[in-house]
Amino acid sequence: MKILVIHNYHRKGSASGDDLVYNSEIELLKKHGHKVIRYYVRNDEFDDAGPLKKMALTLGMFWSFENYRKVRRVIEKYNPDVVHVHTFFPLLSPSILYAAKKSGKKVVATLHDTRFICPCATSICHGKLCNECMDGHYSRMIKRKCFKDSMARSFMVSMVFKFHRLRRSFYNQIDKYICLNDNQIELLKQAGFDEEKITKKYNFTEDTASFERPDYESIREEYNLPERFAVFYGRIGEEKGIKLLMKAWNKLKDIPLVVMGAGPMEEEFKKWCKGKDNVYFLGYTKHDNCLEIVRRSEFVVFPSIWYEGCSMVVIETESLGKAIVATDIGFMSEAVRDGVTGYKFRLKDVKDFRDKVQKLWNDEDKALEMGENAREDFESKYTVDNNYRQLMEIYNTLV
Repeated sequence: MKILVIHNYHRKGSASGDDLVYNSEIELLKKHGHKVIRYYVRNDEFDDAGPLKKMALTLGMFWSFENYRKVRRVIEKYNPDVVHVHTFFPLLSPSILYAAKKSGKKVVATLHDTRFICPCATSICHGKLCNECMDGHYSRMIKRKCFKDSMARSFMVSMVFKFHRLRRSFYNQIDKYICLNDNQIELLKQAGFDEEKITKKYNFTEDTASFERPDYESIREEYNLPERFAVFYGRIGEEKGIKLLMKAWNKLKDIPLVVMGAGPMEEEFKKWCKGKDNVYFLGYTKHDNCLEIVRRSEFVVFPSIWYEGCSMVVIETESLGKAIVATDIGFMSEAVRDGVTGYKFRLKDVKDFRDKVQKLWNDEDKALEMGENAREDFESKYTVDNNYRQLMEIYNTLV
């Protein structure tokens, strides 16, 4: 089979989940002998552009003529059996969907977030869950400055999605939606998307047990890590519950916490860390080193305040045989079996989060038992073979 796989990468160094999934699925398909044609752009293109180019790229969010033409040419050259779109925002634009359909190709879209419901993709408005724009009245975004806390940017993004809502681009130009959890499916149904087009497929990761492991003692000495510790790893951003994490560890003074990642709240988090002897902020950490540190931890904390798609943090944590303390929302609600593979706590409930962390920290045997259960859960749901089988079933329904 020949598959054209399209994606808009985040900025270099962001290690975003959809970037990782895009790369992983391509390697998976190639490994099984399929011809994969990659078409992608990177957000760094915008950062590196001059004023006029930035203006053109901004207007291109409505309709990128350049990417429309290029995708048409790629399809004409390679004649793929199916077109699989991961992320189109902001630089590719929905024009690529029209390019594929105009070329007579079936389009599969993986929904890594809630972008089709919320133009900001997070379903968060000033720290609170919000799905009000599901009705297509995006003007409220402008007043609330939902997109990057900017009225001008919110206006631009709201107009992009209003334009494509009126054209029904996301309803008519996509043949199959791959949702990553049940919550996404329910949101799409409520927004009027065709239920017959919706399917669910979890993300996956290579079995971390088979990875070549770095020298942990060297890592431990480099960062001066304690003997026992909990871990948070991922994007240092508000949607990941960083503020909640900070509030919890203001009182969890007896539990060491290792934090790995980068993001928009990094500087604020660094300042907070200076007054905490039990918090070790490592910043962006090489993937293999990061996984080895997680492997040596007691458990992982994941206080995300948005739905998540199919969090790679959760999957990798289970692959490593570690328990997780996570918010009872979205993907985590179905992924974490409370009291079996970890503990769930109520959304934004700092005390509940703190209590669950303390409870697991005080019971090392329970943490080990939950970790073993988590590993079994990984083997039953998130393996490479399972993912490949599901992906091919989806493609085969369209060709």
